Amino acid sequence: MTDPLQPGAAIGILGGGQLGRMLSVAAARLGFTAHIFEPGANPPAGQVAARTTTASWDDAAALAAFAESVDVITYEFENIPTATLDMLQQHRPIRPGREALRVSQDRLVEKDFLRDLGLETAPYADITTLASLEEALSRIGTPAILKTRRFGYDGKGQMRIGKPEEAADALALLAGAPAVLEGFVPFECEVSVIAARGLDGAVTCFDPGENEHRDGILRRTTVPSRLSIARRSDAVLLAGKILNALDYVGVLGVELFVTESGLLVNEIAPRVHNSGHWTQNGCAVDQFEQHIRAIAGWPLGDGQRHADVVMENLIGDDMDQLPALAGEPGVALHLYGKAEVRAGRKMGHVNRIRSRAER
Repeated sequence: MTDPLQPGAAIGILGGGQLGRMLSVAAARLGFTAHIFEPGANPPAGQVAARTTTASWDDAAALAAFAESVDVITYEFENIPTATLDMLQQHRPIRPGREALRVSQDRLVEKDFLRDLGLETAPYADITTLASLEEALSRIGTPAILKTRRFGYDGKGQMRIGKPEEAADALALLAGAPAVLEGFVPFECEVSVIAARGLDGAVTCFDPGENEHRDGILRRTTVPSRLSIARRSDAVLLAGKILNALDYVGVLGVELFVTESGLLVNEIAPRVHNSGHWTQNGCAVDQFEQHIRAIAGWPLGDGQRHADVVMENLIGDDMDQLPALAGEPGVALHLYGKAEVRAGRKMGHVNRIRSRAER
């Protein structure tokens, strides 16, 4: 194990969105500086980070200079080009490691990985042609979801197939992108576990949160969830199994479907996660600090929950509610510094807090 980073060290973050912004704030609280690498101009993270490099993912000179200026590199989203990572890892360690990105960047690879671990998922099939889609639908049934294998998030790159006759149109809308078909499963609710693993192999998990989605976008996460004590334990153990199999360092989000027969893994995210934002006001050490601690080689913090929290995303015109929210008791407001409000765009979130003693 390498020596832990000392205060004053620099954390390199690939991506300048809201997750990079909140990671930068957490790094600063621990005495580190954050350096953002982001192709887009004026990213939200750049407003709070010590340094920002604006350059394309294939700019070898900019990537080398960025890597030489930091002590460790992490990322706020999964879809970073492989060639970019190849260049960066010649200079500095990347945490979490490449295996986590390889698995999570491709939905089919991810599901095969989970099944190989003995974990349950929804039924799925690799789709390469209309014939393969029709065969999969005959086996899996409808309704089902056709998804691109790569580059999908917040409901993008997904087509619902309600009956077999819709197969050709759904496949055409994906414009030839490699795809995977996922069958629907009846579930009671969706929960997510925000888990962390340190450089020393120590694992800790935050309480599972219960998620509500609308139009493919997370709207609300509630903690505590309705999970029984036994299923909470199952969820945490399952997340730990994934972390160890990936030899992971950092925070990982694991989304789960709760069914009558047990827990099914929906997907994993090798980064801090939207459904973990409640930790900012519900725990002494939130998911962002936990991630920085892990990649810096520090001991993991105490993620025990001290309050009940409902996290709600502020999306698009939800920003019109700001004056009322700012005056609402028990509400913590977190805005992302995005200049333009657009439909479907995450502009911030609020955490509604209730002390556990108030129950």
